[in-house]
Parts: sequence; structure tokens; C-alpha cells
Amino acid sequence: MAARASGSGTISFGLVNIPVKLYSANDSSAKISFNQLHAEKKIRLKQQMIDPETGEAVPREKIVKGYEYAKDQYLVIDEEELDKLELTTSRSMDITEFVPLEMVDPLYFESGNYLAPEKGAERAYALLVRGLEDMKHAAIAKYVARGKMHLLLIRPMKNALVMQYLRYADEVKPLSEIPIPEGATITDAELGLARQFIGSLAKETFDITQYKDEYRERLKDLLDRKVKGEAVDLTPAPAPQAKVVDLMEALKASLARSGAMPAATSALSDDASSERKPPRQSPKSDEVADAAGTKKKRKKG
Repeated sequence: MAARASGSGTISFGLVNIPVKLYSANDSSAKISFNQLHAEKKIRLKQQMIDPETGEAVPREKIVKGYEYAKDQYLVIDEEELDKLELTTSRSMDITEFVPLEMVDPLYFESGNYLAPEKGAERAYALLVRGLEDMKHAAIAKYVARGKMHLLLIRPMKNALVMQYLRYADEVKPLSEIPIPEGATITDAELGLARQFIGSLAKETFDITQYKDEYRERLKDLLDRKVKGEAVDLTPAPAPQAKVVDLMEALKASLARSGAMPAATSALSDDASSERKPPRQSPKSDEVADAAGTKKKRKKG
């Protein structure tokens, strides 16, 4: 079934305007959701807004929006005022700059939309796609919708454009607030094993279609069987007991589990052992060891 547009807009930069349609990139059709039911009657419950003073339900037509400017002091805002305020700002996706795509950390990404050209805008749309692909850049734009000034990233994807909503800087916790310890020492042998493990699972491309929501599939199977009245065994699998504390042993175990045990692993293991063991002492110049290991004085001339 063909996708339906969820909105429209105009990409603007310089004197160029490209009218586009917005299509949600999210597909919730496979999502499993639950309803809240009365525990005894098994009927669906309804949520209501309750007056805390009287305990009575407040009908929708008597609910308004309010801004709390002081403790328990509210300024009522009319929905019509908000609509008019949105109309006084630009409704276009105004591009402010072009940046290398890898310079925008995915941590700032929110939901996304596909953008398709309106009729008559195909050439301008294709030109922007081709230009972004050739330059390996993305466009940063501002867009007002649903009562908010959105920050956007517009990037090319297989001859099309994707509009990614971005979080603002003050909406992302800075990394400096996270306690990351410093001073951890890593040996060359440990790094070598880590590189081997990464290499054993490394792929040239990323194919997301190979991943499935296994929990959702098991949940769907559980619900289907319960609807049919079948018994379901939910005995949890035993948790692994063995814990490898030594970092080198953990890396070796990871390599073994991945099925990749390169010949260099043993060499790296020997290198790691040599780092922990003191060098072997050679016999003194005036001593020599016999076959049994007994030291004897070296005979002179």
C-alpha cells in the first residue's frame, strides 16, 4: 500500500524553493501494545482529567492551557493565539548551512521523515540530492511546526532526501557530566587481541534487515498461544556462571566464542606472558649447567 503524506513544506536556500511532501519514516504496524483493563471486569478503562478539589471529571471543553510563571500562578494561553503565533513565522525549511555529514553526532538525532518533491519540483529536488551526495554534505535547516522551532538535518539517501529532526545542544547532556575514569593502561598484546576480535565481526556494509526484534516475536508467539488456550512454559534460561576477570582471558574467550582464533593469537599470548614474566637469567661466565641442571665451575684453560 502506498504511503500517505503526513504534511508538506518547502526547502529554501538562497533564491531556490523546493516544495516537498513529508512521509513518516516510522512504521508502527508491527508494534505490540497493551490496554489498561479493570482487573475483575476485564473491560477497558478510560482516562479522565479530575478536579483535585471536587474529585469530579472535567469535560474536554472546560480544559485550557496554562503557563506556570510562579508557584500555583498560571497564565492562560488560548489555542488560537498559539496558532496565530506559528503563522507569523516562516513555514519553510530554511537551510542555514551545509556541513559534512560525519560532523553531526547521531546522539542528536530524533525521528525522521522522507521528503518527496511536489509536482513541478522534481529537477530542483534531484539537483539538491545530487549536490549533497557529491559533496558528502548535509543541510542544516530551521522549521516551525506543531508549536516548536525544529532544527533539521536534511541528508541524501538513495536518490532521495531524508529529514532528520535534531535535538538542540541544551537537550543533550554533555559528556563532561559523565564520570569516565582516566589512567587505564592497555598493553599492546591486549590491544592486538581486541583488534582481532573486532576484525572477526567486521563487515564492509551495514544491513539492518538481518536484525529482528526477537523479544517482540516471542511476545507475539506467547499471546497467540494464550489466545488459543495453550500452556506456555516461561522458565528462564540459566544464567552463565563463569566470569572471566583477566582482560586477556576475556578477549581470548570472546575470540573463541566468535569462532575466530587466528594463529597470531598464540603469539600475542606469548607476548603478554613475556610482559608479566622476568627475563630468563643466563649462566654466569664462570659457571655452566650440566644436562641435569647442576651448576659446575667452568674449567680454566
